[in-house]
Amino acid sequence: MKYTQLGRTGLQVSRLVLGTMNFGPQTDEATSHAVMDTALDAGINFFDTANIYGVEERKGRTEEILGSWFAQGGDRRDKVVLATKMYGDMTQGKAWNTPSWPNHSKLSALNIRRAVEDSLTRLGTDHIDVYQFHHVDRATPFEEIWQAIDVLITQGKILYAGTSNFPGYKIAQANELAARTGRVGLVSEQCLYNLAERRAEMEIIPAAQEYGLGVIPWSPLHQGLLGGALRKEREGTGARTTGSGRSAAGLADPAVRARVQAYEDLLAKHDLDPGEVALAWLLTRPGVTGPIVGPRTPEHLQSALRAVELELDAELLGALDEIFPGPGPSPEAFAW
Repeated sequence: MKYTQLGRTGLQVSRLVLGTMNFGPQTDEATSHAVMDTALDAGINFFDTANIYGVEERKGRTEEILGSWFAQGGDRRDKVVLATKMYGDMTQGKAWNTPSWPNHSKLSALNIRRAVEDSLTRLGTDHIDVYQFHHVDRATPFEEIWQAIDVLITQGKILYAGTSNFPGYKIAQANELAARTGRVGLVSEQCLYNLAERRAEMEIIPAAQEYGLGVIPWSPLHQGLLGGALRKEREGTGARTTGSGRSAAGLADPAVRARVQAYEDLLAKHDLDPGEVALAWLLTRPGVTGPIVGPRTPEHLQSALRAVELELDAELLGALDEIFPGPGPSPEAFAW
């Protein structure tokens, strides 16, 4: 495994991030433990979760599965850089983004305090290494958010703060206030970023680089689109279609299908696996700490591990840009 620093911090993290969203709803506890064992044995030390994960089974279930794995003892917790997220309403039976009671969601100081205490209990640990805001809260000022984070850092309950799904201007706003008040500020941003979805290059990634945040892409295979979707279709194994519609179901669009076909044809000429190349491409991108991979079994993790060692030459990178062109720098990308 290769390692890098998380943004401008001194924290050393693996170039792959173990995503745990499948733990509970799609992967049972025993298999989830096996996946984490395999990841740790392979040198992956950066584990990401969220308080809301497990929602199909029960909100918070995923954090509980991590907690039961840590409880097996040994040096598991000491070796892991643990990241979790908060924002959504944790009331059972309610949609994650549909508040059922005041102050039980979003980023008020009250809810941050409640959420971190609940996560610590489920995770069975006394601290969270990277505590992340899962979504922007337009109603809560960063003066309040940073005050709540200061308390948690002073108490030793969290070490760093990060974001997920934040626009560039909010990253700037948060870290400008942090700098004026002598705080470290945000150290990471999780965003949707992959070969097929490169809009983050316009604003989010430049802001993250300017302020020293590590970029942690989620959905690196675009929910199956970049993982050999057409090959699997021909083989009859089908394409994965989960989540928000940003998935292999996009193959119904003739333009998308043509690009994916060109992508798979290009990689077939080089005898390369599409999923491995999609991950390896992200590892070449400026500012990227490492993509989040979400294996459902230990075997699914092996392909991701091979991607870390995969070297993409300039010619292949250029060909990939031709198939999936980026938006270009801002403001040129949208101004003219």
